[in-house]
Amino acid sequence: MPVNAYLVFNGNTRQAVEFYAKVFKTDTPNIMTFGDSPQHPDYQMPEEVKDLVMHTRLNIDGSNVMFSDNFPGSPFIEGNNVTLALVSKNLDDIQSWYDQLKEGGKVTMELQETFWAKLYGQVTDKFGIHWQISHDSGEYGS
Repeated sequence: MPVNAYLVFNGNTRQAVEFYAKVFKTDTPNIMTFGDSPQHPDYQMPEEVKDLVMHTRLNIDGSNVMFSDNFPGSPFIEGNNVTLALVSKNLDDIQSWYDQLKEGGKVTMELQETFWAKLYGQVTDKFGIHWQISHDSGEYGS
């Protein structure tokens, strides 16, 4: 199971991904925007958010690098915009990694079912490393 880098940009992910795709001569990436995601009935998504990139990835010389725009209003600090993504088909491993990484750390998003994964969570471990932990169903091309 590889560990993937996840890069977060402040509203310019689409331009960055198109640039990297050209540099590394990769296939044109599939881009999922925030507007493509199911809308929460109690939360109206602002128009300016809908075209921002929620998720995309490039395969750069055999390594998956994933990208997203920072959701407006969330803190964005250049230099801290890199996370490591653990993506696995094994639900027991996902739960174990999450439980251990959160010890002494800070949970950003509880491990839970999302529209793209059976389990997904975010945690910053006790050493300050940001992790995204996700189940790979093969359905959304993580």
